[in-house]
Formats: sequence, structure tokens, C-alpha cells
Amino acid sequence: MDIYIVGGAVRDALLGLPVKDRDFVVVGATPELMLEKGYTPVGKDFPVFLHPETHEEYALARTERKSGHGYTGFTVHASPDVTLEEDLLRRDLTINAMAQADDGTLIDPYHGQADLVARRFRHVSPAFAEDPVRILRVARFAARFEGFTVAPETLTLMQSMVEAGEVDHLVPERVWQEISRGLLEESPMRMFEVLESCGALARCLPEVHARLTHDADGLARSLECAVRHGLPLAERWALLFGDQEEAAEAASARIRVPQACRDLAVLLARLGRDLASASTAQARLEVMSRTDAFRRPERLTGVMSAAACRLELPVFDRDAWRAALAAARGVDGGAVAKQAGKASDIPAAIQAARLKAIESVS
Repeated sequence: MDIYIVGGAVRDALLGLPVKDRDFVVVGATPELMLEKGYTPVGKDFPVFLHPETHEEYALARTERKSGHGYTGFTVHASPDVTLEEDLLRRDLTINAMAQADDGTLIDPYHGQADLVARRFRHVSPAFAEDPVRILRVARFAARFEGFTVAPETLTLMQSMVEAGEVDHLVPERVWQEISRGLLEESPMRMFEVLESCGALARCLPEVHARLTHDADGLARSLECAVRHGLPLAERWALLFGDQEEAAEAASARIRVPQACRDLAVLLARLGRDLASASTAQARLEVMSRTDAFRRPERLTGVMSAAACRLELPVFDRDAWRAALAAARGVDGGAVAKQAGKASDIPAAIQAARLKAIESVS
């Protein structure tokens, strides 16, 4: 049997980027042979094994045949007679369809290295159209690799996939997986531009499509600010919706984003403008209460971080908000409760103490 490093590890090495994970393809082997050599089987849909020492993944060379809609509708054929070139042919882009032998020899049957030099995303074969996740992956790669463009023939194929309804079969979790990864790249705006250019954005995230249509510059500047300041995922997701609370709710529900991301997007849309207008202690206390900041201060600090990157919003005093939050959270609720008398008086007494604390630092 012959073993090759394939895919992203080869691509990133040629680009001079750090190689984080390595994937291997095994040609000429059977599952029985892999087991004899001490590999541990882990693949459910096709034969994948973990190396007995490094625990890296080794997949048997395979081909795939479309058997249904979406990215799960495939019949897999893995056998010792599948060649390396056949295995590489089923991959999405030429830059991901290269392999490296043990002696360092590059195997590049579909000219991926030339596309790397040209900074071009080009599909390997018409089979690209069989998996709608590949549209999302191309968009995510655009967010990651600066200066790369989608080859015209690949963009045309992506557009035809959208028109055929393939993206409508994507499961929400997979959409979120790709979108979230793209949001954390260096140029997240490029992901949305690519999705828009092929029509997929309006199908997967119509709310972001609407924002891009009416305020592309504002969205771009917000995302650039988020990257510049290293904002985490929840804040970047929240920046996609401006003041549109219903849009934030709908998009988050559709692709089943984590609750923390969903909550922050809604809170930013609802309260982003209040950070500047809430200049009194009472107004700030109300904003803190609406964000549940006394139990979960990260919600308010997240809203502040994201709001600072919504450059259309009025400027607000982040230091004053931090001081007010720290003062309010410093109130000893237990001590206040003991002095309140009746149980029904406790909530109002605690709020009064928090208000007094905020006033003391205003």
C-alpha cells in the first residue's frame, strides 16, 4: 500500500502557511490490512482509520457517486483498485486536490499548484455540483485566502447549483459551521460577497442579503473593525444585522446558531443605540437589567464591543459603562435583603442600591 499526504496540508505548505492538521490517503489497502497494522477504525460513511501512534486520520482511497440531494446523498466506493488520481478527482477545488508522497514528490494531476500561483479557486470536475456545501466552502476560503478569486467557470457552476435548488437541501447546522468559520477569518466580508455573487446568500441568509443590498459599506466597515479588534464569534455574528432585531432572530433560528450568539445579535439590535442615549444612572441601570448583566456581565460587555464596531452608531463612553457595571455588580444583594424587611421589598431594595452605586461613579 502507498500513503500520501493530501488536501489542505499540501496546499498550506505550498503557500508557506503553518500546517495544523494532516490528512492521509491510503492507496492499495483494505480495511482488514489496516486493522492488521494496528490502525483503529473511526469512519462511519467510509473507511477512515487512526494511526496507532500519531492518531492522525488515514482514509482509504475512494470514489463517490451522487445518490440523492444535499451533501449526504452519496454512495461511497473504497477498494484497493481506486487510484490516487481517482480519489483526488472527487475533491472540491484544484488547490485541495494535490498530494505529496513520502519522498516529498508533489502529485498534482489537476493543476492545483498553478491555481495557487494564480490565486484562483477552480473546481476539479463537474462533480463539484453534487455537493452544495462546496459553495459555502469556496466562500469561506475567500474569507481566508487574501486576493484569491473564483474562476469564472466555477462561479457559473455555483450559480447553476443555486438555481437548481441544491442549497435548499443544506442542513442548518452545516450552514452555521461554514459561516461561523468564515466569520473568524481575516476577510469575512469576502465570504458574503462570494455567496451573494452566486445567489446563495439570498437562499441561506436572506437577512444578510438584505443588509448587503442596502448597506454593504456599513457591513464591510463593521466586519473590518471586528477583525482589527479581534472580536469573538458572537460579536461578529451580531454585527450582521444592524438595528434589525427580527432579522437577527429569524436568521439565528433558521441556521440554529448557538444561544449566546443568538442572544447577543438580538441585544445589539435592540439596545445598540441606547448605549449613547442612556446617560443617566437610571437609564444605565435599565439597560443592565434588560441584558441580565448582573448575572451575565459578558452580555453587556459583548454588546459594547460589537456596538463600538457599528460605526454608524453614536459614540458612547465605554469606560463609564464599565465603571457603572462594576459598581452595580459590587452591590451585596444578600446584605441588602437582610435590611429590606419583607420579602416583597427585596427586589426594589436591591435595584435602589444598584442605582446608588451607579450614581456614585457617574
